[in-house]
Amino acid sequence: MAEVVRMPKLSDTMEEGVVAEWHKKVGDVVESGELLADIETDKATMEFESFQDGVLLHIGVEKGKAAPVDSILAILGKKGEDISALLKDDAASATKTEAPTEDKKQENTTAPTTSTPAQTAPVASESGGRLKASPLARKLAQDKGIDIRSVQGSGEGGRIVKRDIDNFSPSVAPALVASATESYTDTPASQMRKTIAKSLTKNQFSAPHFYLTISLDMDNTIQARKSLNEASEVKISFNDIVIKAVASALRVHPNVNTSWISETNSVRMNHHVSVGVAMAVEDGLLVPVVKFADQKSLSQISSEVKEFSGKAQSKKITLEELQGNTFTVSNLGMFGIEQFTSILNAPESCILAVGAIKEEPVVRNGQLTVGNVMKVTLTCDHRTVDGASGAIFLQTFKKFVENPVTMLV
Repeated sequence: MAEVVRMPKLSDTMEEGVVAEWHKKVGDVVESGELLADIETDKATMEFESFQDGVLLHIGVEKGKAAPVDSILAILGKKGEDISALLKDDAASATKTEAPTEDKKQENTTAPTTSTPAQTAPVASESGGRLKASPLARKLAQDKGIDIRSVQGSGEGGRIVKRDIDNFSPSVAPALVASATESYTDTPASQMRKTIAKSLTKNQFSAPHFYLTISLDMDNTIQARKSLNEASEVKISFNDIVIKAVASALRVHPNVNTSWISETNSVRMNHHVSVGVAMAVEDGLLVPVVKFADQKSLSQISSEVKEFSGKAQSKKITLEELQGNTFTVSNLGMFGIEQFTSILNAPESCILAVGAIKEEPVVRNGQLTVGNVMKVTLTCDHRTVDGASGAIFLQTFKKFVENPVTMLV
């Protein structure tokens, strides 16, 4: 008997998925455990394996298209099996939800569009002498003083809809057309970008937060890193040192290694230390997690972060590798950014924004000299971390970064 394969919920925040790639085509035999498709979630692109055997009879979501969780992804069954009843039942269930009006269906087309001034006057579509246009389009044309008969319709059968009026430009003589024209392209946001917008907006406005900035003397750190890299096959970065210093400082100050649990209005004290590392990817931002970072060496942290970076860029990172952070580090120093602030990565209490190492005038022993300085800014959730607690944490962090050997004893 044919079975429906539905769009899986591959993360706790996933509402819809995009089929990045199909590994089977209609008519192919599929075995349980065999790779069926790659699904782009709100966090990463993940491989989806079949849970049953059968022939792929129907593909419900084309490559590159999005579909809600639990909608029909595919149908597997016996070769030649009639699946019309399954499709009919699913369509019947969908019609129980309120269908959009004709105008809405016409006007909510998601294909990217580019608007540029028209060069020739288009002719409106007519059927039997009657102009085909939605009531909303007629009203907008009237309000804007546009002769609707000169508008080219892009709806079904050439019907004029709202977007045609919005994008309409009257024809002009070639001599009057400016050499520079205004234009734009609307591109549908990726699943990851949608989630970034939703979650960071919530984090920014739901948590009362404040910022603490401190400057670090990096002269000794630069020398220590040079010595470490001469002695180790694994090359240590300054970011690796920052991650290790954060983990070591969180072990000293467990009150910063916390989370606010809104459902119960309680403070969760995390007994483990796992540091998220913000990484830029093509579609947005991923935060893989170095779990139990306080128990790992600098070389172990370095190897893990490099592996995460490769997986993130190739979209092979797993959901498990993106979960469990109790603190996050975001470093833009490699882009020359001297100082910035980061938005909290809920539910954790703090995130550290790391700037570039810059040569600056510094005073040492009463003498003005040139030193290497790095600025970091700690964003704190005031519900769990007070100003004094955050400041004391930064002092401990500063000690570890400026003297890396203290983290090794």
